[in-house]
Amino acid sequence: MATSPAYPTYPPSPGGAVLRHPHWWQRRSVRYGALITLLALSGLVILALVRKQTGTEGFLVGLGLAVLPVPWLIAAFRWLDRVAPGPWRNLIFAFAWGACAAALIAIVANSFATKWIATATADPASADTLGATVIAPIVEESAKAAAVLLVFLFRRRHFTGIVDGMVIAGITATGFAFTENILYLGTAFGADQLTGDRGIASVTAATFFVRIVMSPFAHPLFTTMTGLGFGIAALSAERHRARRVLLPLCGLLLAMSMHAFWNGSSTFGEFGFFAVYGGFMVPVFGLLTWLAVWTRQRELRTVREELPAYVLAGWLGPAEPFALGSMRARRVARDYARHHCGKAAAREVAHYEAYATALALLRLRGRRGKAGADFAVRERELLDELWKRKDVARPALEYAAHAALPARPVYTGPAPYGYGYPAAPYPAYHPYRP
Repeated sequence: MATSPAYPTYPPSPGGAVLRHPHWWQRRSVRYGALITLLALSGLVILALVRKQTGTEGFLVGLGLAVLPVPWLIAAFRWLDRVAPGPWRNLIFAFAWGACAAALIAIVANSFATKWIATATADPASADTLGATVIAPIVEESAKAAAVLLVFLFRRRHFTGIVDGMVIAGITATGFAFTENILYLGTAFGADQLTGDRGIASVTAATFFVRIVMSPFAHPLFTTMTGLGFGIAALSAERHRARRVLLPLCGLLLAMSMHAFWNGSSTFGEFGFFAVYGGFMVPVFGLLTWLAVWTRQRELRTVREELPAYVLAGWLGPAEPFALGSMRARRVARDYARHHCGKAAAREVAHYEAYATALALLRLRGRRGKAGADFAVRERELLDELWKRKDVARPALEYAAHAALPARPVYTGPAPYGYGYPAAPYPAYHPYRP
């Protein structure tokens, strides 16, 4: 009797062709080294520029105050990304790009453009207003959008939808706002040192209240519009090239417009700032928060709806789709693995949950005809990752399904979309081809 192998074998390369070695500039180590060097040099230059403008004491004060909202913002975006978490290296790159490269581009370009306008018009006041409301939004949002574009192009496997776009854009903007806040707070502290102001009446206190207390979400809110454009483009089929180009551009233009409106609020009269803040910024922030939560719940629903096909094919246990579609059950599964097998087992369960979610989202795109040409290869890779961790993850998820979700469906009937039936002792692999 013939039996299925533990893992399906990959077909040999066509014609037995030998794979060519990449050129030196195509090697991952070279690209990573160049990127790290670029960010490090940008960081050193921006550090020198900010310290020169604020002084050492002002820089330290600005740094201490500017860092306060950063953990909260990063935690919020990580919470949003918990259903299908992306790799940490993408987030580190995004934050570093925003704090170093984008901030350096903004400082240099904004200063140059403002000085040029002031010289050309002989009107420094108008130049400052024009720089804040027109030049700064264009330069800053373009610089931040570059990080989203790079992840979209070179980490496409980890950029699959709206949530990924919002997270990468938000983390980039968090890094940018961190550096900008150091500059503003350090400069305010220096002004207070000259005037002798102290306490709540000082410029430092006012700057802290406006930038750290009232509007720490401002830059992330603007740049998230760009992330939304890239995220919707990621959901589009590859054949829709115009849509995949125009949507990010529309998101970028929206980010620039919102940024310009916010920067120009001080020119709208005595209460213009508060009117824009209460009538525009807060409602948009609330709407975007709702969209983020709704998208997160939709991803969990996709997990519950797409994974049963793999249960019927034998790749997953019968309770896993329902457990993987609940954040509470996922947490119970990790706690169970940690309590019985240690921290390493809990990490394996977390990886299992992430790979299973990626598989569900991939299959959804395949059913809608929006998956790439590497659909079958990527599906197989994810299934292999799940199969390697099933001995640790399956008992934990079974326990979580009973403990956290006592009422769960039982999947019976034929497997849809061409998936095969289980073949003892290993599941058959029948990829769905979009």
